[in-house]
Amino acid sequence: MADCEGRARAVSSDFDPGSYRPRPELLADRVILITGAGSGIGRAAALACAAYGARVILHGRTISKLEAVYDEILASGGQRPAIAPLNLLKAQGPDYFQLRDSIADEYGRLDGLLHNAGILGDRTPIEQYEIGTWTEVMHVNLTVPFVLTQLLMPLLNASGDASVVFTSSGVGRRGRAYWGAYAVSKFGIEGLAQVLADETATAGRIRVNCINPGATRTAMRAAAYPAEDPNSLPAPEDIMPAYLYLLGPDSRGLTGASLDAQA
Repeated sequence: MADCEGRARAVSSDFDPGSYRPRPELLADRVILITGAGSGIGRAAALACAAYGARVILHGRTISKLEAVYDEILASGGQRPAIAPLNLLKAQGPDYFQLRDSIADEYGRLDGLLHNAGILGDRTPIEQYEIGTWTEVMHVNLTVPFVLTQLLMPLLNASGDASVVFTSSGVGRRGRAYWGAYAVSKFGIEGLAQVLADETATAGRIRVNCINPGATRTAMRAAAYPAEDPNSLPAPEDIMPAYLYLLGPDSRGLTGASLDAQA
């Protein structure tokens, strides 16, 4: 949506992750690329999207993990997914172009793009933060989503009803001590999403939003909070309603927003 000057605005939403019930064919035949799909939230998102009819493109660094998700989708009766292995720390231009071209050749469009892949980096004061680690975190968490989105824009436009979802964080909305590059990268993601939403609002072919997963039972959460009992947290599967909502047609008209996956 846009205001009278044509600028996208963050649209308020009455979306309630606790009460949203997606219909069985919500994502029927939609082509959705999920980064970091080998484990954690990315794996859960891939399985959920496939369960609701999507043709999923599984991105990740570890082929064996992607193959396991691939097998799970087929075993559950989902459409045959595609595997797109890519090491985001080492990938160069040709690797990204190859990914884009393979999607174009196979599907001709892209209906959904979930930027889920990310790295934590160090939990340490800015004064002591290692510069190399800072650079890696900013590259994987912010620069890569920019590059992928830019290259895939023609395929997203070809959809006519595409959804781009960036993964944010509570520390990407309000800075917190010792979260360093991770927090700063998520502030950047919020800004990137707002800029892109503003640029695409008038055409109305692509909606762009952020999602904050919240405290979830993942390896990254365990690394950030090693003393925390993981069983006290919701599993990735438990927070999928918000992802399905943003990636599916029920969120048409919602752009420039940042939603919480947990109530």
